[in-house]
Amino acid sequence: MPHLKSSLSGLLAATLLLVSSLAQAIPEIQNWRTVNGVPVYFIAARELPMVDAQILFGAGSVRDGERPGLAKLTNGLLEEGAGDWSADTIADRLDQVGARLETSSRRDSASVALRSLTDPRYLQPAVETVARLLKEPTFAPDAVERVRQQMLTALQERAQSPGAIAQDAFFKALYGDHPYGSPSDGAPASLNAIARADIQDFHRRYYTAANAVVAIVGDLDRPAAEQLANALVGGLPKGELVPPPPPVPALAASQTIRIPHPSSQSHILIGQLGVSRADPDYYALYLGNHVLGGNGLVSQLSQEIREKRGLAYGAYSAFSPMRQTGPFLINLQTRNDQADTALQVAQTTLRQFSADGPDPQMLEEARQNITGGFALDLAGNGKLANYLGLIAFYGLPLDYLQTFIGTMNGISLEQVKSAWQRHIQPERQIVVIVGGGQNAPTPSSPTGAPPSPTPPEPARS
Repeated sequence: MPHLKSSLSGLLAATLLLVSSLAQAIPEIQNWRTVNGVPVYFIAARELPMVDAQILFGAGSVRDGERPGLAKLTNGLLEEGAGDWSADTIADRLDQVGARLETSSRRDSASVALRSLTDPRYLQPAVETVARLLKEPTFAPDAVERVRQQMLTALQERAQSPGAIAQDAFFKALYGDHPYGSPSDGAPASLNAIARADIQDFHRRYYTAANAVVAIVGDLDRPAAEQLANALVGGLPKGELVPPPPPVPALAASQTIRIPHPSSQSHILIGQLGVSRADPDYYALYLGNHVLGGNGLVSQLSQEIREKRGLAYGAYSAFSPMRQTGPFLINLQTRNDQADTALQVAQTTLRQFSADGPDPQMLEEARQNITGGFALDLAGNGKLANYLGLIAFYGLPLDYLQTFIGTMNGISLEQVKSAWQRHIQPERQIVVIVGGGQNAPTPSSPTGAPPSPTPPEPARS
């Protein structure tokens, strides 16, 4: 037994040393602007001959206006043709050099991401391809109809998913007529009404130098990174700076929405308005939420709902800050006949946590979990690029990565309790329950499917 304790102590010491070494190795962020004024954020990562570049625009669904789905449709069409290149030509050009291209559209932002080898024989053609599709997308009529039909098919599938139904209903109830309440994936009527001219106007307005940031992580020195950034976005028109989304109005009253669905499991969402990305309370709330529902099966919600009562495989909660106030959300799945009981347990747990704050020991364990895993979360260019894109788009400090652990270690129990009570009102919530409809199949297990853990820090909306 003494030998076992000694071995465990040695393993713990080695682990702490590794984490400490990784923390000290957190890279420096360099920052400058391209020839046409686009902010660039760069981390030199010399371990592999690769580069990851993200170009982010303030062109998310918050800009859809009266045409929900316009931002996602525009973003999805970028790789469907540029200049005199067809979608097949673009794909072939990237395949020939082993490069990977990804496009993505969220509520706040839209992005184009490139991964390539840094050898100029491979990098230069890949960069030329991305630069052209950013500047000269053709939005050919046949491509517009093809991507439109793909989105309409995805909407049909989404309409059959109780989780997706719950999410859409929650955002609509929470945000009302605010642009954040508009469905990012669009709706059949709005998608069918979008004309090619609408897409061209959207691209012309939002895919500009004034509305872009670039994040680069890879095996480059500063001059090479500057050349890469200029090659990617130097040809974009200047454009005009897009104003931030309007402030989010306060939630007027609680609301419970029950949507019948022929599923064996009920999907339950409980939430309210949380914080914006710029709110200084976010870090204290993030730490506190790790105790409540952000740390998987050891979180308080999971303990109360899963371990003590067997109502679900687990439950999680998360803050999703955006440029304006993002949501705070509790998510769980349970058997239809247990939905009301699970809801009551979740609400009681939230009320008690909000009133009393986290247990001091659990808070320290959460702090150690966050800080101990942070350096490992940065392992790999892709993860670093995601963090860097977050920092670039939301204008976070250049020393964000270096100070994150210190910030977490400096947050007191009282700061967590105070921030929580300022922002969370358990008596004012949106509750959405989807399930329990007619013809629901017989449950094959006593509890719902395991939920996803809290999204990692670099997740963007």
